Amino acid sequence: MSIKKLVAEAAALGIRQMVLTDINNSTGVMEFMRECNQNGIRPIGGMEFRKDKKLLYIGIARNREGMKELNDFLTEHNLQQKELPDKAKVFQHAVVIYPYGRDIETQTLNENEYIGIRFDELHSLHGKNIEKIKDKLIVLQPVFVADRIEYRLHEYLRGIDLNTLLTMVRPEDKCSNTDRFLPLGELEARFSKYAYIPDNTRKLLDDCVMDYEQGKIRLNRKTFTGNKEDDKALLEKLATEGMVYRYGKNNKKAFEKIKNELKVINDLGFCSYFLITWDIIRYSMAKGYYHVGRGSGANSTVAFCLRITDVDPMELDLYFERFLNAERTSPPDFDIDYSWDEREDVQDYIFKRYGKEHTALLGTMSTFKDRSVIREIGKVMGLPKTEIDGFTDPSKATVNRDNATFKKIMAIYQLMGEMPNQRSIHAGGVLISEEPITYYTALDLPPKGMPTVQWDMYEAEAIGYDKYDILSQRGIGHIKEAVRLVEENQQQKIDIHQVKVFMKDANLNNKLKSGNSIGCFYIESPAMRQLLTKLGCEDYLTLVAASSIIRPGVAQSGMMKAYIRNYHHPEYVDYLHPVMEEQLKETFGVMVYQEDVIKICIHYAGMDGTDADILRRGMSGKYRSRIEFDKLVEKFHKGAKALGRPEDITHEVWRQVSSFAGYSFSKAHSASFAVESYQSLFLKTYYPREFMVAVLNNYGGFYSRWLYVHELQKTGAKVHLPCVNISIAEVSIKGNDAHLGFIGIQGLEGKFIELIPEERRRNGAFLSLEDFVKRTGIGLEQTIILIRVGALRFTGKSKKALLWEVHMLLGTKVKPSNNAELFQVEGKHYVLPELINTKLEDAYHELELLGFPLSLSMFDLLKTNYRGDVRTDNLIQYVGQTVKMVGLYVCEKTVHTKNNKKMWFGTFLDAEGNFFDTTHFPNNTPVYPFRGTGCYLILGKVVEDFGFPSIEVIRFAKLPLVENPVLA
Repeated sequence: MSIKKLVAEAAALGIRQMVLTDINNSTGVMEFMRECNQNGIRPIGGMEFRKDKKLLYIGIARNREGMKELNDFLTEHNLQQKELPDKAKVFQHAVVIYPYGRDIETQTLNENEYIGIRFDELHSLHGKNIEKIKDKLIVLQPVFVADRIEYRLHEYLRGIDLNTLLTMVRPEDKCSNTDRFLPLGELEARFSKYAYIPDNTRKLLDDCVMDYEQGKIRLNRKTFTGNKEDDKALLEKLATEGMVYRYGKNNKKAFEKIKNELKVINDLGFCSYFLITWDIIRYSMAKGYYHVGRGSGANSTVAFCLRITDVDPMELDLYFERFLNAERTSPPDFDIDYSWDEREDVQDYIFKRYGKEHTALLGTMSTFKDRSVIREIGKVMGLPKTEIDGFTDPSKATVNRDNATFKKIMAIYQLMGEMPNQRSIHAGGVLISEEPITYYTALDLPPKGMPTVQWDMYEAEAIGYDKYDILSQRGIGHIKEAVRLVEENQQQKIDIHQVKVFMKDANLNNKLKSGNSIGCFYIESPAMRQLLTKLGCEDYLTLVAASSIIRPGVAQSGMMKAYIRNYHHPEYVDYLHPVMEEQLKETFGVMVYQEDVIKICIHYAGMDGTDADILRRGMSGKYRSRIEFDKLVEKFHKGAKALGRPEDITHEVWRQVSSFAGYSFSKAHSASFAVESYQSLFLKTYYPREFMVAVLNNYGGFYSRWLYVHELQKTGAKVHLPCVNISIAEVSIKGNDAHLGFIGIQGLEGKFIELIPEERRRNGAFLSLEDFVKRTGIGLEQTIILIRVGALRFTGKSKKALLWEVHMLLGTKVKPSNNAELFQVEGKHYVLPELINTKLEDAYHELELLGFPLSLSMFDLLKTNYRGDVRTDNLIQYVGQTVKMVGLYVCEKTVHTKNNKKMWFGTFLDAEGNFFDTTHFPNNTPVYPFRGTGCYLILGKVVEDFGFPSIEVIRFAKLPLVENPVLA
């Protein structure tokens, strides 16, 4: 049962106090307390401790200190990864209840220890001398389910957890079918012969009080310096110094804005929140780490002055109230991005700086929403794999609809829908607590290796915690690595933070306009490159808008098309209402940012700022209470009516609000992304080779690895296959020569990826195959991989000759050694016939081991010499005509039409390596059209949308390749 249902059931039965004791976790205790307090029930916290699914004992907290003791006890075992003991430790503020056992007469119990007995175990007390422990016996009546249906669901869940058939779930693996609430008076009636046991139980529970502060409280670290006044003074000092850095000494407008923001920040008690974030940034900058501050926090000029963000809110006229306002009750939000390989060090600093007792990562809770659970239910039912496959195949939906077994599976699936499945880690949330966090939760130790709370962001906010989002993204890794490579390869130092200069650079803006942005953060996807081209985007502000309207809901609602049209012809914009013109003039009558949604809710529907922001949060999926959310929707319509807005216009305004708000970004968020995009564009424009190497070394972005290698070749770099005498783990570049690294070679073990370059560094280049084998200790299978990928070509021998040689060499059981030999003994040499490798063989080796050919292109592997009638660069000239093209598959995107039919968008390269896009409508593609990587013959009509040409596909087929000569 959910906690809400559990408490509702108890209240309906007149229960006045109860204990929540979840198994090996305290995830629900705080929510349980809130629900009980609202329903007139005394809540008591506790925990059930189990090992190997067997009940050891139950802990019940006498007060908040007792809850902390239980949480600390479990936390210690979780973090140290040690088993729970069979006997609990002695708690000062918590009691321990052991399950009833046959040896009850010989048991010795401490003062805080009891024995819990179930009503169906009472008969075994007969004839036993229990006088010594009479006052230690208490009622044990667990509640797991509400009724027979929930009990059956419980059995299915146990089957999924144990990965076994429903019929194989043993009684000891599941709860008893009597583990539910009993009608009032029935439980006491069952204990009537032992009335002292319920009396003992009442006395125990009456002594427990969960003395937690009620209502909305703030649990974050309350001060940074230890004193609130000192916090206020320090924040003012840092903001003033930062203002001079950002705006100069005499900017009165900036000074006034900062002064006003500081007042709101201080009045709402967020000085420490800003200072802790500043402290994290200060540490990372001292370490030379590069960060991007985004999220609604970038609306704050104080944050800009503290260097938390690089977005200038005054330049963009950002809406500080979107981030923080006097009426706002929800916490502020800073999202700080680091390179994927630096974030962990920043998190480690936070734990050390603010103490492990007071710091933890935020958890998440996944539910059974994923339809893959259908497969799990089928397995528990014992269905054969073929039948389960049929039930999960979307193409058989119509047939399955009338299948009785499928109906049963779906009924179970519906019951599971909202149930928690497993706990995991939030993408980047960190909590820093004034008190030890274990007052409120036990801590887990997931694979990440950092203590993690047992509840999610919604519960954190409800309890009173504000999270710090310390995130990672590969875009920052691209930038950081590219800057390093430019300094290493060209001896040039780059100040990548001169973003305002970059924004005025015509070369960068031309790249934006043409959609030439592969590898650049957030602007490289086919949809984004199309949007940039259709807009003719050539400035920062347009890019900021594009970063928000690319979101899925906007495109589906038709707002993206409206924005492009209005952007090109602002004189023809037809505003829905004068309020829309007044508030949305800058964005041509279209809601582009979350701030626009808030403004429309306030000015069109008369809502206050707090309600408007909660409505925005609700549509973003960040608000749990559906009832409260629905009330605000009603308030929007009532408010608009009260202001005399026409009903038909209100419906259209609401349609735009609702379709947009759930997917759009805040303007500050989009501006942050746009800043990073310009930094990537600068590097791509002026240092393209180093930039593409950096993209490859940070594991790419939107596209597959081969495409970034292709882009690297387009920069004029000569890309070489891996070589044991030159390559390192990653891609390396020297001058114009780029060598692929050992990472990415299929089947090559990690230890050799590191060992080969390290051995070469220590003892010099490898002299021969034999020298390589001896010095690295590599085996036959791994050497064959390196030979086939061409990594031993330095020997001057063909692959076939090397394969003969390695078999002879390792066949004589050469003993590997990493030590220099005192005397070098030359091995025997055999004369072989000339063994030649063809480029075609090499290409197939590369295709197998790298995932793409480098010696030849995929077009060179086609059986046909036909390359299509037209190319991308003159496609616009064929608008309205039917053409044939040959394209190398890059990627695809599946979408659903209004009739819920599938259609696809494809992206391809022509024979000259230029991109073109296709649309596959359902009527022309009744089944899934794509058949994996390779080249396709495409027949279609050329269409144009705002100057961007694409092909509406009529016929589509994958072209065959020449046979692999190795297999022929």
